[in-house]
Amino acid sequence: MCGIVGYVGNRDAYPVLVKGLYRLEYRGYDSAGLALIDPSGNLNVYKCKGKVADLEKYVAPMDPQGQIGIAHTRWATHGVPNDANAHPHFSQSHDIALVHNGIIENYHVLKAALIENGYSFRSDTDTEVLANLIEYVRRTNDCSLLEAVQSALKQVIGAYAIAVVEKGNPDEIIAARKSSPMVIGVGEGEFFLASDATPIVEYTDRVVYLNDGEIAVINRNKELKVFTFDNQESRVDIKRLQMSISQLEKGGYSHFMLKEIHQQPETIVDCIRGRINSESGLVTLSGVIANREKFVNARRIIFVACGTSWHASLIGEHLIEDICRIPAEVEYASEFRYRNPVIHPDDVVIAVSQSGETADTLAAVELARSHGAFVFGICNVIGSSIARATDSGAYIHVGPEIGVASTKAFTGQVTVMAMLALTVARERESVDPAVYTEIVNGLLELPSALNEVLKIDGQIKDLAKIFTYARNFIYLGRGYNYPTALEGALKLKEISYIHAEGYPAAEMKHGPIALIDNEMPTIVVAVPDKTYEKTVSNIQEIKARGGKIIAVIARDDTTVRRMADYCIEVPVVTECLMPIVVSIPLQLLAYYIAVYKGRDVDQPRNLAKSVTVE
Repeated sequence: MCGIVGYVGNRDAYPVLVKGLYRLEYRGYDSAGLALIDPSGNLNVYKCKGKVADLEKYVAPMDPQGQIGIAHTRWATHGVPNDANAHPHFSQSHDIALVHNGIIENYHVLKAALIENGYSFRSDTDTEVLANLIEYVRRTNDCSLLEAVQSALKQVIGAYAIAVVEKGNPDEIIAARKSSPMVIGVGEGEFFLASDATPIVEYTDRVVYLNDGEIAVINRNKELKVFTFDNQESRVDIKRLQMSISQLEKGGYSHFMLKEIHQQPETIVDCIRGRINSESGLVTLSGVIANREKFVNARRIIFVACGTSWHASLIGEHLIEDICRIPAEVEYASEFRYRNPVIHPDDVVIAVSQSGETADTLAAVELARSHGAFVFGICNVIGSSIARATDSGAYIHVGPEIGVASTKAFTGQVTVMAMLALTVARERESVDPAVYTEIVNGLLELPSALNEVLKIDGQIKDLAKIFTYARNFIYLGRGYNYPTALEGALKLKEISYIHAEGYPAAEMKHGPIALIDNEMPTIVVAVPDKTYEKTVSNIQEIKARGGKIIAVIARDDTTVRRMADYCIEVPVVTECLMPIVVSIPLQLLAYYIAVYKGRDVDQPRNLAKSVTVE
């Protein structure tokens, strides 16, 4: 969801900004641009619809110069994708340029007031309104740029991260955030600014994460200063960045998504490292142990999430009820925040988000806390908004996920949920010791099992070629693997643009079976579990109606093998962890179908990696 890059220092800013924009492409965008203050103090803006590569071609003949600048990749909200609506936006006088992530909800009111005061507009965006509002305040009150930004933002309703530069001021960037991420990199005599750490890691490992309602004054000649909107100085908390350049490169793979699928044996190791004692066989999540009473005495556990994280949470619900014997629910964060839900002080709300910046999930966190619930976060990005807004939590530690379609984050989330359930269950004494040991051993076996699945990459690639013709798919699963079916269908939709739906297998008879014919492929998760025989019956019903079956089965399965048209064999681990194993071939199948159809796998149309606005 949009991306911001900024730089001030002694380097040429243009290469830093463009490289940063490339690093942020994974967030999704439809136009790009940048603003530079040249050595003469002139403020120049370059922007166009399209990719960062299109921006480079556009700028190439113009010899952009300057050691300070801001840049942006835009994902359209107000106004269609075109050159005029691309960021940065000038103020009317061209003295101020601004980039902005988020949405200004009251921009109509502000725009009308500015028009009454003689301002005109070149774009359809809410962002241009803010640029002009800052200029209006600056001129009316004869104040500093910092004071103008502070005053303007007090009038703004909405979510935003902004960076502002001013003509004639080649040393300073003003940045601010509210409900949209912003990180500042601190170098030697230079500063970097970005929506996340990916554009910064190449230059420094010292970063400052702005908090909500904070404004940073980034001046090459001074120390970094951070203020509130009321001009109270905030403490600057510099943290060490735990990220490497190699994590941001494809590493020889055709796409980031394929790399991230193949990383999963390693990322599961990183996820469980330090949390499972292989000698004692005990699982410990420190964020749970530190808040033991909250979990042990929980009336109910509520997961709030969106997209892939919602599917992972459905598996978490099974785990919590099966192992901990605590009532559990899963809510779409986007609905939860508006439904006036009943929340008790002894409820535990678990917010799940890969980025830790998902706007609806963050709003759900705030709602839950306002009702007195204990809120636990499960996310991937250290220092993210959800990580800071929750009472406690656990990182999944799978490293940066660049592909828009989430893969390793899903398996990392489910792994953390399994460890959370085991930790709580042991404290509540609600799990049979043999079951506990079986699941712990299953977690330790996961990396090896996933490596075995990845050995059939070529088989799945060949299978995918057969099904590029399909216009619709149905995915079926039961029990723990119903959410896996939902997730498999989502992956196919996201990157191949083929319509796909996931269902509990038993629900076929309640409507979807009407869709079955020889043109409708059905993917069935038919691995050994307590519903296996029922799933076999569901497969027979589909075959009786001429349906084509692709079955994910255990290696020693002979029953489904005789019935299915195509089989994908996977190793078997304990039942509650099978969704992690099964998800890998479904990710690969979606990936290869998308590749054969010529799709932009890492940056599918209309999608953003992190949905930071409603």
